[in-house]
Amino acid sequence: MFILLYNHLFSQQTITGNVADETGESLSSVIVINMATDQKVYSNSIGQFSIEASPNDELRFVKQGFMRASKNVLSDGVNPFLYIRLHPIPKEIEEVTVFRKPTGDLDKDSRAVASRDKGEEVRDAVGLPQPVGKMREKPAEVKQVLLPILLGSLNVQGMYDLISGKARRQKRQYKYDDLQEHIAWIRSRVEDEYFTKAGIPADKISEFIEFSFTAKPYVRTYVKARNLSGVLLRLEEAIPLYVERLKKNQK
Repeated sequence: MFILLYNHLFSQQTITGNVADETGESLSSVIVINMATDQKVYSNSIGQFSIEASPNDELRFVKQGFMRASKNVLSDGVNPFLYIRLHPIPKEIEEVTVFRKPTGDLDKDSRAVASRDKGEEVRDAVGLPQPVGKMREKPAEVKQVLLPILLGSLNVQGMYDLISGKARRQKRQYKYDDLQEHIAWIRSRVEDEYFTKAGIPADKISEFIEFSFTAKPYVRTYVKARNLSGVLLRLEEAIPLYVERLKKNQK
């Protein structure tokens, strides 16, 4: 044990380097993580960092708004000054919906694109509000049913929904639907390789994402805000916790 400890301590070395974007401009406040020891440091104002590592340790580089990068420490003990390049995460743009199939006639297609929906024109003229969020039937609440009773009226439908359990089932269903939608949003934007490289089995990816919503609630906050870079930053914090949980379950 002492020999192993000695070898571990004296095999560690100080790894230095510079982090920059794709144009070569230095990046400050990049999180540099030694995945073997969980040690974290930050790049300074000119993008330079210094961290202790042993041969074959994986160094991970994380910054909000940029894709994650990794670099393994060389096993021959020779590690030159590292130059790390981070690439920005492509920003999402709103989808453009084409309601009519193009005919190939520039004049006709231009008029079709320029034309507005008649219903939309009426709504704008009258001043009707646009629907916000999901069109869902609002589950009955106890206070919304009891208060009218105290005032001398009875919400029959609300009372029935509470007694029959319909309101409770609606809430449970909406909660489940939202959870699946948020998991799907992440999976549609983050490759499976991102998770498997971090030690999460492919068949456990959805389970991990759900775990991250509880372990690091800000993950879901960023999902709701459609902030992918924020999601990735918080997922990095949840990954070690989940991997450790997997190891304990396997024992």
